[in-house]
Amino acid sequence: MQMKSDPMQIENQVVAVTGAASGIGLGCARFLAEQGANIALFDVDQEKGTKASEEIGKNAFFIYCDVTSDSSCREAVEYVENNYGKINALVNCAGVIRRKTVVELTEDEWDLVLNVGLKGVYLVSKYVIPVMAKHKGGSIVNIGSGWGIKGGPRAAAYCAAKGGVVNMTRAMAIDHGPQNIRVNCICPGDVDTPLLRDEGQQIGKDLDEWLHESADRPLNRLGNPEDIAKAVYFLVSSLSTWVSGAMLVVDGGGTA
Repeated sequence: MQMKSDPMQIENQVVAVTGAASGIGLGCARFLAEQGANIALFDVDQEKGTKASEEIGKNAFFIYCDVTSDSSCREAVEYVENNYGKINALVNCAGVIRRKTVVELTEDEWDLVLNVGLKGVYLVSKYVIPVMAKHKGGSIVNIGSGWGIKGGPRAAAYCAAKGGVVNMTRAMAIDHGPQNIRVNCICPGDVDTPLLRDEGQQIGKDLDEWLHESADRPLNRLGNPEDIAKAVYFLVSSLSTWVSGAMLVVDGGGTA
């Protein structure tokens, strides 16, 4: 009797994850590696990225990548293709936040948030898409935010970046669907990461108070990186072969 193939199987696929040295990016890298994928961890933090790849194991490797730099993105993608021959999936996780209004933001802070969170998605995708096209398709998952589909206080640059990611996802899905490249966006709510904890510090919150406040949602808890990684897993697997241009909110009911 012929065995049915597992639609969740991603063993031996090559997945690039940006912002993979910590937070949601690291959670995605770790979880997808556990499912058998080979993981390229892209990050600017050499020390944390190398440590993360060593902890994940033999099917993970760290590559320095500054997502705001065209040449750095091109070189990182070329390294993966030259050494592994393909890229099946890309998870664009890299991001930073500055909790300020447009009046409070400096131009440098605005540029930082937009360059990492929005330009970075463009640059890495720019070089990954031709590799995917050569191999008859692939899946790109952009990590947006609940604040990419609704506003938030004192986070003007971050809301702008994530709103851009959401709509750029739709545009990419239209442009590259004919190449069998699916492009989707996950919009997380508050996830317990170094970025969330730093965010609380920026607005002067007591840590315990901030985490308790962030957990105030119908499911009554903060998210964790694995919650987001499981949604990413669905979107890179063959269970989602007719899903493209979609926004998947994963936030414990926070935007309900």
